[in-house]
Amino acid sequence: MATIILCSFNKTAQVTSRRCFISHLKGLASAGQSHLPSCSIHSTSLTLLTGTRWFSRGTGVRFMSHGTAGRATAGRIRRGALALCGAAAVTAAAAVAGFLANASHFQRAEMAKKIPQTVEEEEGDILEKCKGLMSPPVTDVNVLQRRKGEMCTKMEMLIMETQADFCRALEKVDGGRFKVDRWERKEGGGGISCVMQDGKVFEKAGVNVSVVSGYLTEEAAKQMRSRGKVLKGKDGKLPFCAMGVSSVIHPKNPHIPTVHFNYRYFEIEEEDGSKQWWFGGGTDLTPIYINKGDAFHFHNTLKEACDKHHPQYYSNFKKWCDRYFYIPHRGETRGIGGIFFDDLDGPGQEEVFSFVKSCARTVVPCYIPIVNKHLKDTFTAEEKDWQQVRRGRYVEFNLVYDRGVKFGLATPGSRIESILMSLPLTARWEYMHEPAEGTLEAEMLEVLRNPKEWV
Repeated sequence: MATIILCSFNKTAQVTSRRCFISHLKGLASAGQSHLPSCSIHSTSLTLLTGTRWFSRGTGVRFMSHGTAGRATAGRIRRGALALCGAAAVTAAAAVAGFLANASHFQRAEMAKKIPQTVEEEEGDILEKCKGLMSPPVTDVNVLQRRKGEMCTKMEMLIMETQADFCRALEKVDGGRFKVDRWERKEGGGGISCVMQDGKVFEKAGVNVSVVSGYLTEEAAKQMRSRGKVLKGKDGKLPFCAMGVSSVIHPKNPHIPTVHFNYRYFEIEEEDGSKQWWFGGGTDLTPIYINKGDAFHFHNTLKEACDKHHPQYYSNFKKWCDRYFYIPHRGETRGIGGIFFDDLDGPGQEEVFSFVKSCARTVVPCYIPIVNKHLKDTFTAEEKDWQQVRRGRYVEFNLVYDRGVKFGLATPGSRIESILMSLPLTARWEYMHEPAEGTLEAEMLEVLRNPKEWV
């Protein structure tokens, strides 16, 4: 689910944004909770990445990090910021998946101390980049040009480009066109929802972007206090910005998997002007029938992106994904996973952003080849029924366990249409459904109950 943050708090600039952009681009197409099985963790430590450990003490969590910005105090701040991201980002209409096991247990990821430097392409002219987007950016193009070097601008352009690249690729496969729906949030910011329904290939395809800003609500502040930190705002106010891109694709053919991805950024400003920030996201695949070639291609594409930055990232974030997308009452994962991470805040913004960019740029190459491979696959009525049952499981996870969706549905000012974009047009629930032994359906279920290593 997705979230977008507008790091500018200049309301005048925001008001003039659309008018200024249109004058420049006239004719632009309008087109964690990490599931740790229900248990109580006491005085436990787990090593996630080199140099990072997390410790649980009763109902509180203390982070011990080494060599990263923020250190102990900032760690507690980010812990609260993560809770806010779920609420604030989703309030903007994108269900931001926070990584929480439950109200008491929390896990965070941290980048390695050193990441190999990669050669980045020039940022380029923002006005020129905007010509290829599905819609003008949420933030005024003049503001983006003026703040070209700031992370909020870089991330907004990345999520806008990710949306456009994925939508164009899906349109090419399907032959249909996305409906582009711009919306505004009165509390600050807005978003662009792109949805294609009942196409030739895709029953429902949604790719959302949101960029929101404002001040922490009292409810968000309470959640942060419940996690052991009270942030000091100016005159009792804490400015924040959040942004992200999210997508869920439900194909008609049961041999083409469902895919989901979400990449987001969050920033909060304290009384002294200092800022706390983090990135999160991931990509995961939900096939109806297992295909080992598809699984290898999907996971290997993600692994190659992760390996550019650290050899442990794929392994750790793959495990994290399997834990997060888990349906406890069914005892099975939602799909065959991919990668998932949250609260990435070190060693520096540029290094983390480079990693997130690598991941975001895999969404087309990791999925479209699989779609093309199965375009002409035939299927039976029984296989279509199994797809409907699996979609029911997808809905169960999103509505019962996905923290971002739950926050969004319960938060005033949230855009329900965009939050529920992730749900399929059709699904099915059969009482006590269990596939017969030795069938392809049973093989799929065994993989979901016992996650595999695909690469």
